[in-house]
Parts: sequence; structure tokens; C-alpha cells
Amino acid sequence: MKKTLLLIITLLTTTLAATAQKFVGGDISLLPSYEANGAKYLDKDGKTITGGMINYFKAQGWNAMRVRLFVDPSKAPTDDKGEGVRQDLAYVKALGKQIKDAGLSFMLDFHYSDTWTDPGQHSTPSAWTSSDPEVLANTVYEYTKDCLNQLIAAGAKPDFVQPGNEITYGMMWPTGHCYPNGGNYGTGTFANFAKYLKAGIKAIREVTPQAKVVIQTEMSKAVNVTNFYNTLKSYTDDYDVIGLSYYPHYHGPLTNLTSLLATLQTTYPNKKIQLVETGFFHNYYPEDAKFDIASNFPTWKATDAGQLQFTKDLINALKKYDNVDGLYWWFPEGNEFGLDWNTKRVTDKWYNASLFNNQTGKAQQALYELKNFNPSSTGIEAVKADAAAQQDDHWYTIDGRRLTGKPTQKGIYVNGGRKVVMK
Repeated sequence: MKKTLLLIITLLTTTLAATAQKFVGGDISLLPSYEANGAKYLDKDGKTITGGMINYFKAQGWNAMRVRLFVDPSKAPTDDKGEGVRQDLAYVKALGKQIKDAGLSFMLDFHYSDTWTDPGQHSTPSAWTSSDPEVLANTVYEYTKDCLNQLIAAGAKPDFVQPGNEITYGMMWPTGHCYPNGGNYGTGTFANFAKYLKAGIKAIREVTPQAKVVIQTEMSKAVNVTNFYNTLKSYTDDYDVIGLSYYPHYHGPLTNLTSLLATLQTTYPNKKIQLVETGFFHNYYPEDAKFDIASNFPTWKATDAGQLQFTKDLINALKKYDNVDGLYWWFPEGNEFGLDWNTKRVTDKWYNASLFNNQTGKAQQALYELKNFNPSSTGIEAVKADAAAQQDDHWYTIDGRRLTGKPTQKGIYVNGGRKVVMK
């Protein structure tokens, strides 16, 4: 036994990573609502899942979670609330702490709005009444800084932070509305948008310097994505990760994605790339008729098997690009099974691209496939065996994530080339 332990320690201290650490998981922003309302989660064999869903996801090889944050979701339109807009700071602090306590990486997604933001809408928070870009930029800075400080105090320090969600056409409209190529949109300008973005990044760098800054765009047109990042570099290059949304029912076949990945990896070799949102249907219902893409994607049917095949094909495609190190399924937790639809429903409409079946509560096969994006069982390959790693102030989680200082939570860590148990 001692020899085995010594071998493990030796491997931890001397083995250089053959592959960099990857992050795989999902945006689980509605999970607390489902759990509080009594949704019944079953595994693929129909057995009740116990011990909490975050722990279950972790047991399936997931190591990262993403959560959205709205400024004041109580001011969101009624329809948007019915689609899942409710994540205020108190909600996110509690969920973020659960994620961190489970030993997972935490991506925080600032929407800088009271409701959904995407290429079609980016309303400025109702309480941010100024139309002066300088005032609004300072508001973004102060708000971002305050949120991050509160999250840290709550034990929910993020590892990745998005200053804006799907910002291909800017954010905080109308003043920050713009075209990806830098053109103005009405009274909005790219320069205004850049002020807001840089203000958020400044706060992130100051409060959470260890966190990676993620800039997220969506790819309804690949040229919009390349135009956006090419324009952005005239204003700032201070970010770490290019974040993409890819949904085949909106963005087309995998070749659209892989072509873009090849361009981005060549053009921005110093940036990591993560698919921060993706998904595919396991079933269609009448309201999903507009997404019936079977004729366009004959390989991917709206079935459990079809969703699984999409996931396999996606992972195989992503693995061909060295800079791609993140994959997040959007809304994997969606599951209305076991809920009283009149009083306990979480959303007003089912989203049938989750990783659970709303009618049976059973997990979809794709849930178990996602781990193959990051097949390492420990993630310890991210710990480098260089001289710096031997210093006492360099601490790592057992799955290879670098910490900013000595850990304060219970668990097993790596320090100075040895495993250390913190009680």
C-alpha cells in the first residue's frame, strides 16, 4: 500500500501533462428551482437519483457548471419569467456555493439586464436610467465588483466570468447596440459597447484575478463572429476565452462550427475556445415544430438515440482543435416530471433538449456521453511538475485546478508535489 501511495505521489510530481485540462458540464441555472419544487430525477435505468443532482453530474465525469445572473429579474416580462428568468444575486450565491463545495469549476454569466440577453435583445437594467455611456460604464464596473465580492464572501468564487451574454451585437441597448463589424446601430456604437465590456473586465481582473474572462458570441453567421473579434481587438485584447453558442437548429450543421473553430484557432492562437452553450432535442412537441430539422440532419433524429449521436459527433469534432477546452450543455436539468403542473411547474413550456425526459424523469443517454470530452478520471494532468509547483504557496485541487492560495475548505489537495488532506 505504501509503495502504491508513493507511486501516486511520484506521478503527481513528475508527470507532465500530455493533454491540457478540459472543462465539461452544463448551465444548470434552474436546478435549484426544480429541486425545490420536487422534480423526480431518475437515472437512465429508472432508479431514483439520490445525493443531489450536482453530485450526480460530478459522478458522471462533469467538472464545471455555468450559471446566469440577472440584475433584477423581478422586473422581467411575465413571459420571460415563465421561461426561467429568476436568477438574482442571492439565488446565484447559493447555487455557486453548492458548485464550489462540490469541487467543480464555476462559470458566472453576467447578463447585465433584468431579463434574457441574446442577439435579438439586450435591454439595459431598468434601474440603470442614465443614457450617458461614461455613467453606464461606471455602473457596470461597480455592479460587477460588488457581485463578485459578495460571491466570494458567500464561498462562491467563480473560476470563469462572462461580462455579457451572447454579445455579438453589443449589449445594454440602445447605447451599446452595434454591428459585429464595428458599425453603429441606431444611437448605439461599438465604442460605447467596448466601454461597458472593458468596465466589466476591469472589475473581474481586480476582484477575481485568477478567473478567466470569457467573451461569448453566437454563430448564426460565422462571419459575424470573426468580424466581432477582429473589431474588438482594436479596443481590447484583455480576455482569455472565446465563448461560443452552437445549436444546430439555429446555426446549421457541424461543418459550420468546425470551419469557424479552425479560423478562430489560427487567428487567435493565444485564446482558448469554449462551447459555453449547446444542445439538441431528444423529443419534439407541437411548439417545437419550427425546430424539426430531421430533413436537414438525417443522422440526428429528435430521439434519445439521436441526441446521443449528436453529442458523440460534437465531441469528436471538438477534439480535433487543441485550443478548444470547454463544453457546456445548456439547460441539462430541465425536468418537470413529478411536479404539479398547476402549482409547482418551473417553466411554462417544456424545453425538450434537456438531458432528462419531462414525461418520465429519466436521464438521457447523452448525459453520460459528455464525459468523453474530458476522459481524464482525475484531471491531475493540469498540475505541472516545474519548480514553481514545488513552492508552498502553489495549491491545486485533486482534479488539477490551480488555486490562488491555501484552501480553506475541507478536501484533498496537491501542494509541493504531495497530496494534503485539509480537515
